[in-house]
Amino acid sequence: MATLKAIRRRIASVQSTQQVTRAMKLVSAAKLRRAQEALLKDRPYAESLSRMAGSLLAGQKMEAPPGARRSALVTVITSDRGLCGGYNANLIRHAEEQGAELRAQGIEPAFFAVGRKALEHFRRTGARLAGQQINNTPRLATLELAGSIAEMMLTEFQSGQYEQTAVIYSEFRSALSQRPTYEPILPVHPGEQPAEGVAGPTEYLIEPSRAELLPVVIQSYVESAVFHALLEAEASEHAARMTAMDSASNNAADMIARLTLEMNRARQAGITRELMDIVGGAEALNT
Repeated sequence: MATLKAIRRRIASVQSTQQVTRAMKLVSAAKLRRAQEALLKDRPYAESLSRMAGSLLAGQKMEAPPGARRSALVTVITSDRGLCGGYNANLIRHAEEQGAELRAQGIEPAFFAVGRKALEHFRRTGARLAGQQINNTPRLATLELAGSIAEMMLTEFQSGQYEQTAVIYSEFRSALSQRPTYEPILPVHPGEQPAEGVAGPTEYLIEPSRAELLPVVIQSYVESAVFHALLEAEASEHAARMTAMDSASNNAADMIARLTLEMNRARQAGITRELMDIVGGAEALNT
């Protein structure tokens, strides 16, 4: 059995860790509220822009340029830090599964890593990297980052380097539920995301012309889709970290309770030994 001093030292160490996990949980909860508000405000805009792009392409099929490589540009959005449970592991596993499916179709995937965890994994496995972005700002979902990724997607797709582009992120469902999601971005498929209750694409009166408006709408759609994926990922990361830190705090409380019980038993055993020594000494004097 460990000594009382060692047990007290372990209890103090666990209590210190518990304070850190509780603080991290509170910080993540505050960040989650802000991220969730931004996500809920963006969803209607992203869905409407997606429907508009699909409607403008109604009756025609958007395809990669002739001679485009049989390759896909997949942007994988993970976090820069850990301590968020299985958040990053689930995303990376989903990315590997999607990569295997693309290879089975004869399409070679190239990954653009957003977040240190994705970058470390793809470097370790030797996967084909198309680029990287380590987030050094407090917010993951920024218009600057979304714009740079969208511009890269459009440029590479239009130049024929890739015949399709997609993004992998964690869809935020609730504070306790996040789902890894693979979302194709380019080429845009007409009517792929119809509005709820609407049978088909909406017809728009276009001015000046469809041909002149389409490039602007496509660019706005790609930027919006990437920005929405970043918002989903940001909310999911904070939710996963909040849940993980709550679980860690509860585990620390259980460990403190077990160590306290062990300490009380050790102290009682020490008292019992001292009493036995006293009784033994007294009996020795009486004899």
